[in-house]
Amino acid sequence: MSAAENERTGDTQPHPSEPSASEANASVALRDAPPAGRDESAVLDLHTLAAPAIKKRMLIIVNPYATTVSDRLRNLVIYALQGRYDVDAVDTEAQGHATELCREAAHEGYDVVVAFGGDGTVNEAANGLVGSSTPLTCLPGGSANVFGKILGIPGELVDATEHLLRMADHWRPRRVDLGSVNGRYFAFSSGLGIDASVVERVDQRPRLKARFGPWWFTYAAVTIFSRRYLLAPPRLEVTVDEQRLDGVTAIVQNASPFTYFGDRPIVVAEGATLSSGTLAGCVLGRASALDMPFITWRALSRRARLARHRRVSAFSDAGELTVRSTDERPLPLQVDGDFVGEVYEARYSTRPQALSVVS
Repeated sequence: MSAAENERTGDTQPHPSEPSASEANASVALRDAPPAGRDESAVLDLHTLAAPAIKKRMLIIVNPYATTVSDRLRNLVIYALQGRYDVDAVDTEAQGHATELCREAAHEGYDVVVAFGGDGTVNEAANGLVGSSTPLTCLPGGSANVFGKILGIPGELVDATEHLLRMADHWRPRRVDLGSVNGRYFAFSSGLGIDASVVERVDQRPRLKARFGPWWFTYAAVTIFSRRYLLAPPRLEVTVDEQRLDGVTAIVQNASPFTYFGDRPIVVAEGATLSSGTLAGCVLGRASALDMPFITWRALSRRARLARHRRVSAFSDAGELTVRSTDERPLPLQVDGDFVGEVYEARYSTRPQALSVVS
């Protein structure tokens, strides 16, 4: 990370070439966690860690309904992080609660907020911290954890916890861009059409989402496509930089990749980064049974580019754009992998350097 990325280096120390004793102890504590029902504190004896002289105040916002978060993991992670930080932890209780908690955290002067959950939790946290100096970071608790991986945070919980422990000695917050749609901010992506319909379907069956992960997404995509989009799908029009792009699905990105299939990044839009100050995206012109296998192959391929498919129209370097329904049917909308409802029009813009992050 360069000095040009708006670093705040108040307690910055050189990055250690080898793990410190505290990191090693925390790693052992998490990896050797006892079965449920045993005295976990006997294994998690982290009070001998070489803590910083002044611990940074950390608020962990936990989504207890996230696909991989259990009470036991929650307690293990919090206890491990207490070796390096002054930790408070709060469980979310309803939709939008994380946003309220983050606004309070920024007002009360916390040094960092940790979104412990999936990308929906991250999205709510970002909406609460936008414009403030309080940085956001992540712990993986969902099925994809896209934003955390984009920031360089490991996708496995134990590795991510160790990463946050090391971060205490290598403290470099930076500012990143956020996208906005109809007044709601998003960290990496938003979409209308097939993409949003799949998200809606997946979220209706959280147990299947937790158990089968990307395979449940795949099944949902096939069924949604065949039932709703193969014949007479809702039509939309994207207006960007005086261009008009017609189609059945629009994806708008503030960062890349669009998502992950397991650990494999799915690249859709090209040119989207967290520091570009612009949005990128693509429009699928039609939903055809002949085209979809090749589109899917391009999305999963490490070499082929989705934007070069003949049914896909790509755009980049967009400051603003509008997506409208052209047949008077509402369009499903998702932000950062969360279904947020149906709209007839979606107005997109970007807010450069709106969010402070540390990773």
